[in-house]
Amino acid sequence: MEHTEVFETERPRLLRLAAGVLADHAEAEDVVQQAWLRLHRYQAEIENPPAWLTTVTTRLCLDRLRARTPVPAAEIEPAQTAPDPAEDVVLAEAVGVALQLVLDRLSPKERVAFVLHDSFGFEFTTIAAVLDTTPVAARKLASRARAKVSRTAPEGPAADWEVVDAFMAAARQGDFQRLVLLLAPDVVVTADDAAMLAGTPGRIRGREEVATFFNGSAHAALPVFVGTRPAAAWFHRGQAKVLFDFTVFDGQVTHITFRAAPEVLGQVVRRDGEQRLD
Repeated sequence: MEHTEVFETERPRLLRLAAGVLADHAEAEDVVQQAWLRLHRYQAEIENPPAWLTTVTTRLCLDRLRARTPVPAAEIEPAQTAPDPAEDVVLAEAVGVALQLVLDRLSPKERVAFVLHDSFGFEFTTIAAVLDTTPVAARKLASRARAKVSRTAPEGPAADWEVVDAFMAAARQGDFQRLVLLLAPDVVVTADDAAMLAGTPGRIRGREEVATFFNGSAHAALPVFVGTRPAAAWFHRGQAKVLFDFTVFDGQVTHITFRAAPEVLGQVVRRDGEQRLD
């Protein structure tokens, strides 16, 4: 198979991987393009092109993370030659949104080890090759990152608040991949009669369909509470006109209901981007 054909086959997977590590779709696109350029210029025979592309893409992501964050003084140093990077490459679907909310608190190596192992299922032999370290050291990096995540991961209402706001930000920015990651596979959008009269669709089902509908939209929506739940609402001339009522489970949006009934809109309270309801 020619390099171009191999790359085009692997490109969606590499984009998911890069976006999962970097939590930035634009950077992920750039990294994958750099991986293609390296593949295009590579003259030697590649025994396992998908594994080669995985390793190159991940190392480029690691370089980006290091450019963002100073490398801690105490790094785990390699004690032996790293194994073949083609070993045990396993792909998972995408990084979880709850994880993305705390990734920036990890060092670059911790972040790569944790994301590749816990979210994408890579074996520590492969992670060690990417990080130029040993499987034992890679395991320690992932374990240390996991401990940090468990201490800092959002819990309870705060997690719902962050997921809702992350979803609305992705919608406004037109970040389709981010929207997909924030949505459960069987997500459903419904609407009450008043909302449908205001022009909202009555029903949308499925992650791709819902992400497509919201992608690049919701510019006039603001963060609100409805009762005790974090939500968003479309405002016109200072008045809430349509509420986006979210159901969040395990860090993903499972249901969105458009509501415009007056008794519901009467419960809407504006909040700022960092407000939490105690």
